[in-house]
Amino acid sequence: MLASLQALKLTSDKPLHIVASHRHERPEIFEFADTCYYEPSQSTTHQDDEDINAEPLLPRWQFVLEQAQQNNVKVLLTGRNGIDYEAQRDAFTAAGIRLLTGATSVFALEMIEDKFAFMQHCHTHDIPVAEAWRFDTIDELNALLAEHDHQPLCVKPVTGIFAQGFWRLDTGKDNDERYDSFEHLYFTEDKKISTEQFINAYQHSQMVQEQPIPMLLMPYLAGQEYSIDVVCEQGEVLAAITRHKTGKIQHIGYDESVMEVVIPLIKAFGCDGIVSVQTKADDSGQHRALEINSRPSGGIGYTTHSGVDLTQVGFGYWLGLTEKPKLESITKQITPCQVRSVMTSVKL
Repeated sequence: MLASLQALKLTSDKPLHIVASHRHERPEIFEFADTCYYEPSQSTTHQDDEDINAEPLLPRWQFVLEQAQQNNVKVLLTGRNGIDYEAQRDAFTAAGIRLLTGATSVFALEMIEDKFAFMQHCHTHDIPVAEAWRFDTIDELNALLAEHDHQPLCVKPVTGIFAQGFWRLDTGKDNDERYDSFEHLYFTEDKKISTEQFINAYQHSQMVQEQPIPMLLMPYLAGQEYSIDVVCEQGEVLAAITRHKTGKIQHIGYDESVMEVVIPLIKAFGCDGIVSVQTKADDSGQHRALEINSRPSGGIGYTTHSGVDLTQVGFGYWLGLTEKPKLESITKQITPCQVRSVMTSVKL
């Protein structure tokens, strides 16, 4: 995205200055910024053991706001801590900064982060969504299994990213052969485990006992999964590109049937900024919403190969360099293509 903004500078008749900040050393980020800062590593007061007179660290949002004001920033896109910034939206607005957190209220961002609340909200707006049942204890899990184990199932945490904690339960109801214990350990990328083994692990987990982890039991959807990168403003889709993966290949384009779910979904949550949506088709081919990520996806760079750079589309508009994008016009500019990611490295 920073590379796209640098390219935007070359075509803009107005001077642009790109500022980036992070808590850690991230040369692949900083080398594409004109100015960079290290953010405070903690959001609470901290005193060094060797210096009792050390200045307390600023909350991250306040540090970022001060640096943004000093650099005359007009548009600010947050990362994974969007809720912290959203709670201070008035302060950023007062400073003349267009804040992009993924939504325009803490309540909306909390619903997006809580997958169970997300699914409940989708139901109230008649949006096709994956079904889910929450459990917080082994007894609740067993009761849900007794009711729903006639079908293929999966589990995942109420909150989380990168498929952390996601497992397909090998109930023997999806016409697959039962996996043995060693296969679970050997083919971990399959994310599949027998129901009995999951129950045993969950019931005897010291981690869960010390810090309960709310989980979801869900029907497993066997259809094609899609990732959709979306530029949006207060619930309106301004531009979007759909992606689905087969093997190592990403298929880039604009799938109308997927967008029939995405457009009302973005409206229902009042999404604002650049977000990513995941959907998956059920056995009948109906696309269902899985989740919204309130920040850009890691694969947003793939979409530039379609001829539409979503970063430039969004920031060009928010910076006042271009007119408001129209979805119908943007979709006509998309050239469907296939891409494959290539790994590179950065010297620290």
